[in-house]
This record gives sequence, structure tokens and C-alpha cells, in this order.
Amino acid sequence: MSNIPNNLNTFRILYLIKGILTLGFSLFFILYAGMGLFFNTAIEHSNANNDLPFNFGWIFVIIGGIGFIISIAFGILTLLASKYIREVKNYNFIFAIAVVNCLTGVLGILLGVFTLVELTKPEIKQLFNKI
Repeated sequence: MSNIPNNLNTFRILYLIKGILTLGFSLFFILYAGMGLFFNTAIEHSNANNDLPFNFGWIFVIIGGIGFIISIAFGILTLLASKYIREVKNYNFIFAIAVVNCLTGVLGILLGVFTLVELTKPEIKQLFNKI
């Protein structure tokens, strides 16, 4: 980077950790979808199949699949933001990921807000050639 004191290296490490945690969290959705498949099998093999209007296990499978795809995509985007912070490029991408991070819980809110504060400083914009 440069001789200008900034927190970009700290944010790079935090985005790396957040991306890995998000990818790890995606395993929860695999378990959720697996639970739905278990319910599907249990309902198909039970005699109570005639009482249900539909097999509710598919709801678990669909929610698990959608959650898995979203969490994998967001984890990869967060890891890309970490890479771009290290390379000091793609200011707009990092800015957008910081905004989206504000929607992902306490860790995301803190990381997103502090990143946005850091990115709006003139010396940081100058590093990204945004002035």
C-alpha cells in the first residue's frame, strides 16, 4: 500500500474472516435442506400421507437451497472485497459490498459502517484514484 496511515489492512483481514464465516454458515443451509429431504422420505413412507395436502418437506429443501446459494455468493463477494482492498482497486465494488454488509447482522453492520467511514476519507479516495 502506501505510507499514508489507514485501516485498509485491518479491513482486509476482517473481510477475509467475514467471508470465511459466511461460507461456513452456508453449511447450515445444507443441513436445513437435508432435514427437508428426511421429512420427505419419512412422509412418503408413513401411512399418514393421505392427510397432508402436500409434502411440507419441500419447503425446507427450497429454503435451504436458496439460502445456500445466497450465502455462498455473498461469501465469495466478501472474499473478493478483501482481495480488492489488498490490491487497492475497485473502489465502487468495495463500497457496494460494505453497504450490503450492513444488512447481515451485528458483525456486518460494524464492518460495513466502519468501512464506509474509511472509504469516504479523501486520502483513501486518493489511493483509489477517485479524486
